[in-house]
Amino acid sequence: MRRRTACSALAFLASSPMVLAQAVGRKVRIGFLTEAPLDQVWQRAAVEPLRRGLRELGYLEGQNTVLEIRSAEGKSERLQPLMAELLQLNLDVLVVAFYGAALAAKDATRTLPLVAAGVDNPVDMGLAATMARPGGNITGISGFAGELVAKRLQLVRELAPSARRIGILFNPDAVPRDKLEGGIAKWEPALGRPIRGYDARAPDAFESAFIAMARDGVGGLVVLADNNTYLHRVRLNELCLQHRMPSVWGGRDWLTGGGVASYQSDYPAIFRRAATLVDYILKGQKPAEIPFEQATKLELVVDRRAAKALGITVPQALILSADEVIE
Repeated sequence: MRRRTACSALAFLASSPMVLAQAVGRKVRIGFLTEAPLDQVWQRAAVEPLRRGLRELGYLEGQNTVLEIRSAEGKSERLQPLMAELLQLNLDVLVVAFYGAALAAKDATRTLPLVAAGVDNPVDMGLAATMARPGGNITGISGFAGELVAKRLQLVRELAPSARRIGILFNPDAVPRDKLEGGIAKWEPALGRPIRGYDARAPDAFESAFIAMARDGVGGLVVLADNNTYLHRVRLNELCLQHRMPSVWGGRDWLTGGGVASYQSDYPAIFRRAATLVDYILKGQKPAEIPFEQATKLELVVDRRAAKALGITVPQALILSADEVIE
């Protein structure tokens, strides 16, 4: 019995990429792919927390680990070529950030272990069979966006209680319209207000979307976070001010003086936790059997600059519950 147990333990260790790498003197190779531009904001929100988490677990760049980072710099068409490039690097595991990179990786490989961080509903996206048992080569951490959008809609109602209708600005390349409309059907009864989605794939569609909102009597807005809205966040904030539109966003770094509030998962916490899932895989666990996790920390940010510019009063209860208030 002892001999069989010892043999089983040796077999497990031999199957671990981390152990195999150490045995032959090879560095562990971890990839990172994102559509977002790796400016200071996303370095702080994603790359550095991942690096920190890996260091805490003993993965030291330049010593026992190589971290291969690739960014599409905001251009979704670059994701597939970058994914092909990463697949040539003999990676042990790949971390993919957000929706676009996760789908590009899913389409490109069924064998390389993937950790998808900051994705929405992985089951709806086809990344996992179930949250508890993903069943393929992908595990990760969900930002449970459906629940967040419902909360953002409630925040809009508090900021604009007289609004007869609430809008959602979204990119249909990131959030398919049928998925959004399915969510709206669930959110409207609880909100007690009609909700309508307005799609904008590119900056040249922003102005027409706001004109349509004005025509439809929209009095408050949720702006869904994606690469498009991030790259053009300053212009969208300006349009919110120009059209006197109280808005709630999906990330503190989207607020540039026109958005009143943000309610979002803590991205740095998500990417730091992603390092732990990478460690599980490198020590021999299969992504198929590692449950998809949900982000546990949420952040509410209120921008009083925008509220003042719009001439609205932020309820004191929101100020007191906010993680940050921008003055």
